Amino acid sequence: MKFVHIADMHFDSPFVNLSDREGFGDTKRLEQRRVFKKVIEYIKENKMPYFFISGDLYEQKYIRKSTIEYINQLFSEIPDTKIFISPGNHDPYIKNSYYHQYKWNDNVTIFNSEISRIELPEADIYGFGFNDFYCTDCNIEDLKLENPEKINILVIHSTIDGANIEEKQYNSIPKRVLEKIGFDYVATGHIHKCDYTTYDKPKIVYPGSTVALGFDEIGKHGMIVGEIQENDLSKVEVQMIPLSEIEFVEKNLDVTEILDKDDLIQKIDEMDFDTNEYVKIILTGKRNFEINTYELYKLINQNQVIKIKDRTKINYDLEKISNESTLKGIFAKKMLEKLNNDIITSEEKEIIEKAIEIGFEALE
Repeated sequence: MKFVHIADMHFDSPFVNLSDREGFGDTKRLEQRRVFKKVIEYIKENKMPYFFISGDLYEQKYIRKSTIEYINQLFSEIPDTKIFISPGNHDPYIKNSYYHQYKWNDNVTIFNSEISRIELPEADIYGFGFNDFYCTDCNIEDLKLENPEKINILVIHSTIDGANIEEKQYNSIPKRVLEKIGFDYVATGHIHKCDYTTYDKPKIVYPGSTVALGFDEIGKHGMIVGEIQENDLSKVEVQMIPLSEIEFVEKNLDVTEILDKDDLIQKIDEMDFDTNEYVKIILTGKRNFEINTYELYKLINQNQVIKIKDRTKINYDLEKISNESTLKGIFAKKMLEKLNNDIITSEEKEIIEKAIEIGFEALE
């Protein structure tokens, strides 16, 4: 039995905080479409009989009907492939969702909040879908397989062995429960990092986000292609096929020896990046001048750079300056007292450090 498994596509995500680059959200949304089309083309060319989508196919808050129509049109191009969708916390099966209101192709099965079973000649496919943006219990503990001698697959959006309070809000399921039930393959989603090696029996697989969605999702992203041998249910073979066109990477740049804005711009322009990278530059070290990251972004000539993060510290010896009998010294002494306050937060510390920089420049 062969299948393709994806999750966490997040169609029509706004990407508003990901980049200062104008139009970047449109670029990423077009990439999502291209990558999803690659999935469909692979299924078509390889005659894959099953396609599992384990939640967060789209963003309920932002999804457009035109995007749903695009997805459904692609589904119509693989009429012989049975498609199973398990709604997740970003695309729950709610009354005003497209899962509930839209007429999907006949080859599409969408699970709801009642665990159900689709009986097929070579396998039984079980599924569950979120009916809200949170799920604390899918009531799977008492499930018994109808045909344990067959291939049994669960399609679900979940957190396996979720331990903390946040994880338990997103359908936390203990691995021991799945072991007791006896599934051969658990096609799950929610975790954006691909993982098909942690769990062996049953084979529990997170394909990760199909397209990298941000700088916390470095590395390759794509789809899982799998096969289960009918004569040996313990033999489940899976591989991840990369599809994402561009990877997110972070690069550090120490500014300690950089004396002014023009020098910094030149240093950034001299950095070497691959054409298939989205780059976040993290400025580190001690700065000798005020840094305006938004202004920098507009002046550099590196198209791959979509974000600049300033993590530098001001390059002042406050102790030394505070001993001066000058207005600058008095100012430094007052700021030191604030910085040495044990109860200030990290955010307040950053504000004070920025105030010191601006104050010193005004007192020059």
